[in-house]
Amino acid sequence: MTHHSRSSSGLWKIVVWDEDFFQGKKHEFTTDCYSIAEHGFSTVRSCKIESGAWAGFEHCGFQGQQFVLERGEYPCWEAWSGSNAYHVERMCSFRPIACADHRRSRLMLFEEENFQGKRGELSDDCPSLPALGWDGSAVGSFLVRSGAWVCSQFPGYRGFQYLLESDSRAGEYKHVREWGSHAQTGQVQSIRRVQQ
Repeated sequence: MTHHSRSSSGLWKIVVWDEDFFQGKKHEFTTDCYSIAEHGFSTVRSCKIESGAWAGFEHCGFQGQQFVLERGEYPCWEAWSGSNAYHVERMCSFRPIACADHRRSRLMLFEEENFQGKRGELSDDCPSLPALGWDGSAVGSFLVRSGAWVCSQFPGYRGFQYLLESDSRAGEYKHVREWGSHAQTGQVQSIRRVQQ
């Protein structure tokens, strides 16, 4: 299987281990990893993000539950999966989030699919859409004007995460099926910018 990776300009670096707490086999990446198995790992058990922001995925091929990994240490799977709706003990693929720009991020959200119904706009983090006045717990579609955003199922950035990027799909997420292979519902109650 052929996979075309994004070119690296030195902006991204992730170091992964096959055991918890930075033990065992170690490998460094500066670009996409379509399948960790191609590098002799069954899964990633711990990692350090040394530069850039990364999207991690439960399965190979950038499929399954998504994890946004920002600069810092993740000594075990709970560190990246602990706030999700279900615990995922594996990460089998990952890639840089190239468009992350914390200072210049803009996102439009719509009540219904295909950019219809009530709309709102964000340029800052929002820990609770209901507290901001958004009616209901669902969002139908998103238009990412700039940057990268993480939408979470519940207030306080908890539950399933959905990564939305301005350089993917031209920033257009017309319905829930476009939010990721694991997206089942339009329930979004908190949104934040991805930090580079």
